[in-house]
This record gives sequence, C-alpha cells and structure tokens, in this order.
Amino acid sequence: MESKIERLIKDFHQAIVKVENSAQLDEVRITYLGKNAELNQVVKEMRNLDENQKRTIGQLVNETRSLMTEKINELATKFNQEKLNAQLAREKLNVTLPGKNHPFGSWHPLNLVINEIATIFEGLGFQMVNGSEVDTDLFNFQKLNLPEGHPAREMQDTFYLDEQTVLRTHSTNMTAHLLTQLSEQGGDYLAAISYGNVYRRDDDDATHSHQFMQIDGFVVGKDISFANLKWILTYLCQRLFNVDVKVRFRPSYFPFTQPSVEADIACFKCHGQGCELCKQSGWIEVLGAGLIHDEVFQANGLDPQGLSGLAFGIGVERIAMLKFGITNIRDFYENNLQFLNQFKFYGN
Repeated sequence: MESKIERLIKDFHQAIVKVENSAQLDEVRITYLGKNAELNQVVKEMRNLDENQKRTIGQLVNETRSLMTEKINELATKFNQEKLNAQLAREKLNVTLPGKNHPFGSWHPLNLVINEIATIFEGLGFQMVNGSEVDTDLFNFQKLNLPEGHPAREMQDTFYLDEQTVLRTHSTNMTAHLLTQLSEQGGDYLAAISYGNVYRRDDDDATHSHQFMQIDGFVVGKDISFANLKWILTYLCQRLFNVDVKVRFRPSYFPFTQPSVEADIACFKCHGQGCELCKQSGWIEVLGAGLIHDEVFQANGLDPQGLSGLAFGIGVERIAMLKFGITNIRDFYENNLQFLNQFKFYGN
C-alpha cells in the first residue's frame, strides 16, 4: 500500500504541474480527491490490515490528502486572483469623473397635508381609515339622506359604473359604512376620519377637477353638540394655518347634516381687508360641517334619540392650495419635478 500511495503522489505532482486554468484544476481535484479517487480505495483496503499497519497507512493517507489539498488550494487562489486582476483591468474607473447624483425624494404636497391632518386628529383620539373608491349607490347616497331622485344629487354629478355602482363622490361613504358597523356591533361611540380620491364631473375652472382628494371625519356618541364641532374645527384651523387665525361659521346645507355650516378663516394675505385671494370678502372658505342628520342615523340602523354626532368634510387640494399658495389645482397631478421639489424639506 505504501508503494501505491507513493505512486499516487508522483502521478499527482506530474498532473498538477500541467494545470493551466480552473477547469483543468477541477479535473485534477476530482481525480485525486473525488469520491472515486484511488486514495479512497486505499482507505477501504485498510480494513484488512492489523492495527500497526492501519496506523502507519492511515497517517500516510492523511499526509497525502493534505498535500494534494494544499497544492490544489494554492492553484485555486492563484487562478482566482488572476481572474480578479483581469476583471479590474477591464473595469478601470476614472476617479476624477463626477459621481452620480442621488437626489432626495419628497412627499407629494397632498400627502403632506393628509399626514398633517391625520397627525392632528390622531392626537384627538380619532382612528384613520381608507375605503374603496368604488361603492354602491346605497352607501354613497341613500344611507346619507340622498335617496333616488333627491335634488341634492345634482351637486355631485356622478360617474356610474352600472345602475348601482359608482365612483364615490365623497369620502363620506365611509361614514355610512362605519355607522352601519357601529349599529351591528351595538356600539355607542366612534370617532374616525377617512380619506382618499373622490370623483365628480366638476372641472369648471383652475380651482376644480373631476378627481380630487377629500378627508371626512365624524364623532358619534352621547350628548355631542355644536360646541364640540366648533372647538374641533377651530383647533384644526389653528393647527393648519396659524394659532391666531380667526374662524367663522356660516349657515349652509348638506343632506347628511342638520344644522350645517361652512367654516371660513380670515384671509391671511390681506388680514380681512379684502384681496384677490379671498375675492374681496376678507374670508376664505375651508370646509363644510354640521351635526349628523337624524335620517342618517336611522338609515344606518342607529337611534337618533340615544345618540348624536358631528361630521365635517375637508378638500385636501383646497387646504394645500391655501397653505402653499398654489393657484392651479392641476399642478398637483402633472408630475412636474420642479414643482414637486419645492416641498422636499417641508415639515422636516
């Protein structure tokens, strides 16, 4: 067996000196160290030897395997280094060239407004929900005191997908869903805001679009009053615009609230004196609100005698246009990087 091992070592040295690349090295490795290598056959034959011979031959086998492994690893390292050197030579970099610019991204101005409003209301204990932009006529209209044929539907000229499916005209549709859930669960308190895109055939001028974003909010509980509504909306306007901003409430009409109001803020450009921004009135309309109509409670399975509530709707684009001094609503949707980059560090 010793002579066989010596012959294997001699053959190995003759083979290894002829190796010129990694492929040839793999062939040598398989031949002398692979599963069917002759050295492994020597190990199998050792079972027929006595203990002294096994010890001697076993030590010789280990030394031979270590020798072969070392030589193969040395060549493998050499070939890998040569491959790396060749790659580096092919891919030389000119370190004097200017690097690539990776500009900071930024939130879209509408998302900035949504995040700011969400933070305000989360601090007041409201939960925030998103909803489907495709809904049924039932939840978009009927459960909000807008039955079929109601003249107020004229104000929300609608995109119908079929006879009973619409692109929602307001995010108030989620108010109907949440009130229905509250009724089914037997609850008596809920405060939530919902947000997202809404759709109407409304593109008369630069301040209107057939698609825009809205945030709706409501509070339902016992003894909810107009005083609660006034405090919430005043606090919201002060957080959004200025702590000293003046807020007024004008009577208005919405089918799902009674009484209903429009909330205005004193014009921050002319301070109430009258200018082109406030159309010489001294005031700027920011949102609509009111106390939830008894018919809405009943349509959603709740008792208007035991519960009361307030609701409000905010046009996200309108708030963004006022906060950032934007005059054309279409600027939000044109993906103009020069326009969007203006808001890169807002709120940071």
